[in-house]
Amino acid sequence: MAFIIKPLVTEKMTNITEKRPNRFGFIVSPEANKLQIKKEVEDLYNVTVEKVNTMRYAGKRSSRYTKSGLIRGQKASFKKAIVTLKEGDTIDFYSNI
Repeated sequence: MAFIIKPLVTEKMTNITEKRPNRFGFIVSPEANKLQIKKEVEDLYNVTVEKVNTMRYAGKRSSRYTKSGLIRGQKASFKKAIVTLKEGDTIDFYSNI
C-alpha cells in the first residue's frame, strides 16, 4: 500500500530544507505509522532515513459570500511527515521534470 501521497513543496518547507539540508516533508496517509513511512521513503528514493516526525492537521471550516448567497464547506484533514535523512543523502524532487 502506498502511504506517501505527495512531497510537500511549500515556502515554509523550503526554508526548513535550506536551514537543514537533510530534512524533507511529505503528505502521507492518515493510517500510516512512522515505520511504514520510513520504509517507503527508503525504497522510493534510495536513501537512509534517520528520523520521522509526524503531525496531524484537522480540516477547517470555511465560508465565502457569492452572488447566490453564503457557501459553506470544509477543507480536508491530512497528515504530514518530516523525514530526516542521513548526512550526505538528499532527495531531488525536480529530477523528473
